[in-house]
Amino acid sequence: MENPKNLKKRILWASFLVLDVHFHKTSRLEVLKNLARKGHNVSLLAVRSGEASRIDDSELNMILVPLRYFPILSPVMFAVVLFVFLPFYVMISKPHYIITEPDFSIFGFASVIPFSKLKRTKLILDVRSTPVETTDFRGRLRALFFTMSVRIAKRLFNGMTIITPLMREEVCKKFDIDPKFVGIWSSGVSTTLFNPDSYVSDGKELKRKLGLSKKFVVFYHGAFSANRGLTETVKAMCIVKRFRSDIVLFLLGTGPVANNLKNLIRMNSLQDNVVIHSPVDYTDVPKYIAMSDVGVVPLPNHPYWKHQCPLNLLEYLAMGKVVIATDIPANRLVIGERECGIYLSSVKPIDIAKAIEYAYHNKEQLKEQGATGRAIIKEKYTWEKVATDLENYLLSVDDTVKFTANYGRE
Repeated sequence: MENPKNLKKRILWASFLVLDVHFHKTSRLEVLKNLARKGHNVSLLAVRSGEASRIDDSELNMILVPLRYFPILSPVMFAVVLFVFLPFYVMISKPHYIITEPDFSIFGFASVIPFSKLKRTKLILDVRSTPVETTDFRGRLRALFFTMSVRIAKRLFNGMTIITPLMREEVCKKFDIDPKFVGIWSSGVSTTLFNPDSYVSDGKELKRKLGLSKKFVVFYHGAFSANRGLTETVKAMCIVKRFRSDIVLFLLGTGPVANNLKNLIRMNSLQDNVVIHSPVDYTDVPKYIAMSDVGVVPLPNHPYWKHQCPLNLLEYLAMGKVVIATDIPANRLVIGERECGIYLSSVKPIDIAKAIEYAYHNKEQLKEQGATGRAIIKEKYTWEKVATDLENYLLSVDDTVKFTANYGRE
């Protein structure tokens, strides 16, 4: 589908995204692919860590920097690459837009700002998340680079995009930015990949292979970190197993607290009640969701999570699954009052256990209720619709006054 103004734009997304290491690449790749399908000339400047990495570039022009991944050093090296590369790219390719993200990479843009003004290239900062879990050194460093990135973009860039209206309000208030200069494009889902009708037999077969055929499966996939409610969810299974031995919590992923969760399982003799499975390829995730009965998104009511748009929540809904979710703005924004959500009043283990028990006793209605979740995704969260939101914002940047305008400034 062509863009509404029938204007083919040249777009470069420059991101310290290590395509064969990072799990959070989906949103960038999908939105760019959908912009390309709309007729735009889209390029991704990113990183590959391994020599033999197999990265699908069939729909995108990928400029991949070979760079071994080291958590602190690699972003600095990538910024140096941007500093050298971007002026030449702007002068030769003349992109209409360059989009980047709030991290150390922002310093690599120092060299390109004069050339972008000369060639009328618009610079856009994209915010998928405000800093989360910032208590350790790396977390505080991420928060510092985020703040510096937004302040630099406010003064020197042409615009900003953010993942939710609530996060836009939060960031604009904190950094004194007029919200009308900030666009919104949310997380999204491929309704072709995440299509429950395509995985009926696959889900049953996988469930059989995993020895879960007679189990009621509560499913989570994503990062295992300290502040995502996972410890509380595992503890909830201590309560659940007292009244139902056929309920299993299935955790798909990895992260800093993976070993802590395994120790918790062992200490509470939950080996038959909680399964931890290592990450799988993104294209295999729908099969694991298909073999589950309900999804769970136990993010606590914390400033980290209140204004996010959890991708796993959207993927459960796209697969027609009812979701047990905390009653926070991020989840309310998506589910609202639809019957595909079972809200938790808190992440206390007892409340999570009650929600799991409620889902179990209403399992005959789950399929019908889950269908309302897929309808939500089709209405608002397909990648095509999300890409259209981003496209419309980019096209509007040409007509707006400077992004540096603050509240109260004409």
